[in-house]
Amino acid sequence: MAKVYIDGQEGTTGLKIMERFEGRNDIEIIRIDEDKRKDPAERARLINGADYVFLCLPDDASREAVSFVDNDHVRIIDASTAHRTNPEWAYGFPELSDEHRKKIQSSNRVAVPGCYASGFASIIYPLVKNGIIPDDYPVFAYATSGYSGAGKKAIAIYESEDKPFEFDSPRQYALSQQHKHLPEMQAVSGLKFKPMFNPMVCDYFSGMVVSVPIQTRTLTKPVTPKQVHQMYMEHYQNAKMVEVMPLMSIEEQKSFFLASNTLSGLNKLQVFVFGNDEQILLCARLDNLGKGASGAAVQCLNIMLGIDETTGLI
Repeated sequence: MAKVYIDGQEGTTGLKIMERFEGRNDIEIIRIDEDKRKDPAERARLINGADYVFLCLPDDASREAVSFVDNDHVRIIDASTAHRTNPEWAYGFPELSDEHRKKIQSSNRVAVPGCYASGFASIIYPLVKNGIIPDDYPVFAYATSGYSGAGKKAIAIYESEDKPFEFDSPRQYALSQQHKHLPEMQAVSGLKFKPMFNPMVCDYFSGMVVSVPIQTRTLTKPVTPKQVHQMYMEHYQNAKMVEVMPLMSIEEQKSFFLASNTLSGLNKLQVFVFGNDEQILLCARLDNLGKGASGAAVQCLNIMLGIDETTGLI
């Protein structure tokens, strides 16, 4: 039975990981006493006494936790941004390629993707890999997200009876184009330059849609929505947690609304192709707390354990 410790188990991601472990008898959860949650010596002891450790911490605390490891057999799954662009760490999105999956299986260090970055990479990585867009393409992305990913303080404001009037509206942020996910989005997707990114936090709890528009006239070799959709179908044909949604006709698209919270509480990601031969809109829908965080972390653990990756997730 694998011993699992969650450093940061009282945070949103840690709590959601715990939920996904309910009913499992193949792992033993190591718990820290409430009064010792910030005790470095106790954290180090529990980390080195575990087989698998989830880090659900701010970046600096995550790096500190890794420095505590003195047992070569401890395998780390980091849900912070601290190690996502480190080539020595496996990137925890197994559906991107066989290489990603194999590295997760064999590595002792796995960095779980960020929520926005998961949606972005699911769209852009296959486009670059299959030569539909060049690696220097000027990519722009925008996204809508529930407030659960905004941190405890923001969650408290959104759920308070006297929240500010502006919180009723979608709010754009990271306007300086320095969002913390940008280095990850560039590096993982194989882009030469950082994309522009316009995220919006909205007044609902969880779920998100990441969207990327493509003007086909800017491509060296124009493609149709049907061709792009077929590429995604082939790329994700064996994926259990990523689903390429059916291609709609123009008439079907006219009456369709793409909600951002449909996958709230679930551990899957959906890829959509919309638009026409001149303008293609690519969208990824997921739960920022599921496939965008805790669900992805548990999926990586399952792969590292050598069991069905959907265990506890479907």
